[in-house]
Amino acid sequence: MISLTSPVRTRAHGWPAGLKLGALCVATVLLFSLDSIWWHLGFLCASVLLYALPGRVFLRSGMRRLWGLWPFVALIFGWHVVIGDVAGGAAICFRMLTAVGLANLVTMTTRLSDMMSVVRVLISPVRWFGIPPRRIELAMALVIRFTPVLALKGEALVAAWRARSPKRAGWRIVIPFAVLAIDDAERVAEALRARGGV
Repeated sequence: MISLTSPVRTRAHGWPAGLKLGALCVATVLLFSLDSIWWHLGFLCASVLLYALPGRVFLRSGMRRLWGLWPFVALIFGWHVVIGDVAGGAAICFRMLTAVGLANLVTMTTRLSDMMSVVRVLISPVRWFGIPPRRIELAMALVIRFTPVLALKGEALVAAWRARSPKRAGWRIVIPFAVLAIDDAERVAEALRARGGV
């Protein structure tokens, strides 16, 4: 497992996790309440500026993590070009990039343990329904930790396919990728059981 927190120390690293997550919620609501492409372009430029302020290394690291969005951006914008709504497609793409970029900024400047402390407080009412909050907290932590790990393994599978075939990998790596994910899940389950489970 790897950490999503940036190794580059910024001022935002010292801010309370609850404050950052609350600000992210407010910013997301604001993004979805506006339709003007110019507002969304301005917000996107502001979010890029937030990445650039801590320095070039932080900016490069943040942009690398957002690179995985390009297929979605291409698909959404391409569809809106087909239906003749270029401005609407651009606004949606800008909104998506800004929202995910701000969320990524929060994860880069907040330790997972701090975020889980906030989540623990927010989900504590589920005890009233007989659901242990610790299980939900653990599941969320595992998703956050393992998403980049699975992404890297997927990239490795694609690279291995390219090294052996001139054809595109496409659906052919779905089964090997699923096997890798299941294998990782089994190992984590065994490690949890060895430590007493949840």
